[in-house]
Amino acid sequence: MGRAEAINEIKQAVASHKVLVYSKTYCPYCVKAKNALNQFIPGKYTVVELEDRPDMDAMQDALLDITGGRSVPRVFIGGKFLGGGDDTAAAAANGKLEKLLREAGAL
Repeated sequence: MGRAEAINEIKQAVASHKVLVYSKTYCPYCVKAKNALNQFIPGKYTVVELEDRPDMDAMQDALLDITGGRSVPRVFIGGKFLGGGDDTAAAAANGKLEKLLREAGAL
């Protein structure tokens, strides 16, 4: 898959899921983001684990184009990019995450 196809796939996935996380199973920041989400919607969000995909590099390059960063996690709520693991954990702590989840209809 090329970068343009990856961008299209990501945009379609973001539009069709209330909460979407691009992740790698072994990444501690990904675990941090999932733990933050699990405080409010345990298991009720979509995770795309990139390390098993043959197009992982294209997907991460596409995430760079869309979000300004290619590292994971990349957390999207209600069609908008929230941030990474630290951003998601901070949002959980300060009340922003709950508000975003409610606005997206995920809570």
